[in-house]
Amino acid sequence: MIAPLLRLGAFVGLMAAVLPSQAAPQATADAELWRRECAFAATMADRDLQAFAGFVSEQAVFHSGPTPLKGREAVRSFWQRFYTEAAAPFSWYPDQAELLEPGRLAYTSGPVFGEDGRLIGRFHTIWRKESDGTWRVLLDHGGTPDAKDRERHARPDPEACR
Repeated sequence: MIAPLLRLGAFVGLMAAVLPSQAAPQATADAELWRRECAFAATMADRDLQAFAGFVSEQAVFHSGPTPLKGREAVRSFWQRFYTEAAAPFSWYPDQAELLEPGRLAYTSGPVFGEDGRLIGRFHTIWRKESDGTWRVLLDHGGTPDAKDRERHARPDPEACR
């Protein structure tokens, strides 16, 4: 009985060492947020402004321009400029996703890359689960990448949202 368990343990350990680690969190709620952030980012790659706006809360505040953008329509109107060209001017994906207040508020963060794949920033997003049960962006703020970001995210990871 013990020998098969030892073999199973050795096999699991070997597979953990050989297989690539998943970037997405394992907890169900955090994984749901991870997927939600990835779907939000896909609107940029897909060049779909209407889908982008659907991720934004009516009460959202985005720190994207010279003054905070308040409300979905203000955000959509400002961000329209990023959806006009055939190629996306930037991309992003999460490297953090966690519940702040279970079932109601959550946080995602991750690297932002320029059109050329160069690391240009870091996003910080607060999500709120709204009355219809959908997670929407309540607060979005960007920042400058730090040394840790430059080390971890030298190039975009094509597997980050898979």
